[in-house]
Amino acid sequence: MIQTVKIGKLAMLLASLDENEMELFAPAFEQVDYCQGKAGSMEVQKVIAAVETAAKRNGIIAENVYRETHALYHAILESLQGVTRGQIGVGNMMRTVGLRFAVVRGKPYDRKEEGEWIAVAFYGTIGAPVKGLEHETFGLGINHI
Repeated sequence: MIQTVKIGKLAMLLASLDENEMELFAPAFEQVDYCQGKAGSMEVQKVIAAVETAAKRNGIIAENVYRETHALYHAILESLQGVTRGQIGVGNMMRTVGLRFAVVRGKPYDRKEEGEWIAVAFYGTIGAPVKGLEHETFGLGINHI
């Protein structure tokens, strides 16, 4: 199987590039469906809800199709593992996050039987809830739909 569209790479780019930088990669984004957003909180549930809401509002996943929501949820959790270094927890561990995120849906394989996949990337900061004491963080999660 040859990967034709690298949805994870595109998600990471979308989460981390500013608008001017994104113009350099514009042709690559035409091959996928995607959305972007921001989430900042001491509560993981709010971060998950922000991503899920953005994906539904932008038509990346169908609101009434459980398998699509389920696939997105697992991609979000996998990505949060990277952000939080394997300990999914923020406020209960006295940490806060300020994140940009991207959700990318596409067909990363030549064979149509492999179907569609979804990638979620986060880029931003994590740290103590004191301005200036945070550091950069990144997370990526990919799941089949």
